[in-house]
Amino acid sequence: MEYWMVMTGGREEAGGINGYCCTIVVDDFDGLMAKALAHGATEAMPKFALVGMAWQGYFIDTEGNTVGLHQPDVSAK
Repeated sequence: MEYWMVMTGGREEAGGINGYCCTIVVDDFDGLMAKALAHGATEAMPKFALVGMAWQGYFIDTEGNTVGLHQPDVSAK
């Protein structure tokens, strides 16, 4: 699977988060997001389509870490 990163500002500008964001490839985005929220996580960015590629979204765990969920799906739109 190809992965692209888009830089929206110069290297001297702050990005969207202040640390490492681990993104995990999953088979059941909805089920795992629900489980994370049920165990105290908060939704950081709701599920959205990476059109023709996958579903993606983010939560913040109980220790303040941002975690991404990525479910491959070529029909995502």
